[in-house]
Amino acid sequence: MQIVRTIVWVLILFAILTFSFFNWESVEVTLWDNLVLETRIPALVIIAFLLGLAPMWLYHRSVKWSLDRRIRSLENSVKSNALSKRHEPTSTSPAAASATPAVEKPGDNPALAGDTLGPAEGDDSKQ
Repeated sequence: MQIVRTIVWVLILFAILTFSFFNWESVEVTLWDNLVLETRIPALVIIAFLLGLAPMWLYHRSVKWSLDRRIRSLENSVKSNALSKRHEPTSTSPAAASATPAVEKPGDNPALAGDTLGPAEGDDSKQ
């Protein structure tokens, strides 16, 4: 990718030099009624191009900076969350085990024959 960028910059520089060589003439630019600037055409074109490019380049850099800050903060929060879960204390002492209630898994208590979700046997509400 670096070679492509270098080739593009060399082509742009070559185009600017060619343009400057063939258009090296003086021009008068009237800025206000009493202020006249005498300059060369290539300087005028390059300055106008840079004045148009600068605001968009600054906007691009500010958006990139804010997105990089957001990415860094999200990466740091994920990292700290992962570290806090990794360093959670695990209780292996018998006193701590008896203090916390045991949580039953769904497969630990099999259903009995009388356990149903339907109406109970003597329920007359279905009539």
